[in-house]
Amino acid sequence: MEQQRSLSGSSQSPRSPSSQPYLSVSVTDPVKLGNGVQAYISYRVITKTNFPEYQGPEKIVIRRYSDFIWLRDRLFEKYKGIFIPPVPEKSAVEKFRFSAEFIEMRRRALDIFVNRIASHNLLQQSEDLRTFLQADEETMERLRSHETGIFKKKPADLMQIFKDVQSKVSDVVLGKEKPVEESNPEYEKLKHYVFELENHLAEAQKHAYRLVKRHRELGQSLSDFGKAAKLLGACEGQVLGKAFSDLGAKSEVLSAKLQKEAHQLLMSFEEPLKDYVRAVQSIKATIGERANAFRQQCELAETMKLKEINLDKLMLTRSDRVGEAEHEQQVRRRQEDLRQSSD
Repeated sequence: MEQQRSLSGSSQSPRSPSSQPYLSVSVTDPVKLGNGVQAYISYRVITKTNFPEYQGPEKIVIRRYSDFIWLRDRLFEKYKGIFIPPVPEKSAVEKFRFSAEFIEMRRRALDIFVNRIASHNLLQQSEDLRTFLQADEETMERLRSHETGIFKKKPADLMQIFKDVQSKVSDVVLGKEKPVEESNPEYEKLKHYVFELENHLAEAQKHAYRLVKRHRELGQSLSDFGKAAKLLGACEGQVLGKAFSDLGAKSEVLSAKLQKEAHQLLMSFEEPLKDYVRAVQSIKATIGERANAFRQQCELAETMKLKEINLDKLMLTRSDRVGEAEHEQQVRRRQEDLRQSSD
């Protein structure tokens, strides 16, 4: 059943002008909206700030997952070279999309995502962040529909992108062009560390997942065993039946403890590791943008060098042509002088 939520701001008074600038965001109250394939989860996003650029000390808006993706993409496009916090991934399994546990994990991750942006000295000044935290739902929907990512490009633009990539790959494979890479020892060391860190974190996350899964499976097995023992106790005599019933009750108590431990491990161990993996992947994306910028710089430098060579050639050719023209002019003048003297 959908919950009714008020979008009006709080009546709390703003902080005094002498207080330190602050911007805090809370992602709360997830609610399922729609049905079938159109179903999605919306969140209440509460912003409290004394920044003069904002509309007031507190603002409450409703956002959905795609709005957070929009914010991440806009920041990644505009703030090159700056680490953009990651957003949680979408659930590939339909039956888990709307489970209470998955919704809560995503809410926490989205809350961390927005507050990391709000606490960043540059990102917190972003106009896109202010739009995300203050615009109404219709405005956000319109902005999402006008997003200019790679999947929003025209077919002709996509074909040109693919042709450029294919040409580059072909040149590298055929030996016509060597891939341009930055040769800064400190940068290479840092890049190697990031790649190694991702591998180690991904491996640790896999072990955490297996540990949580093992606790859950063991808890489920004890629960099934407890139910079976209680049923068996109901079929036996008083003494033996009571023993089986007690055994079943103890098994169910242990099962509940294991399920609780599994949930705690998920929230305090596996999920933080997943967040670290996503963060490292975002850092890798920033490294990729740096590599692209370095490659473009090298290509532009090479293009400028070729243009300078062509310019020198044109200047030489022009000088030669000017010299020839002057020589022809002198010859013509001499011939004209000779005709005049002969006359």
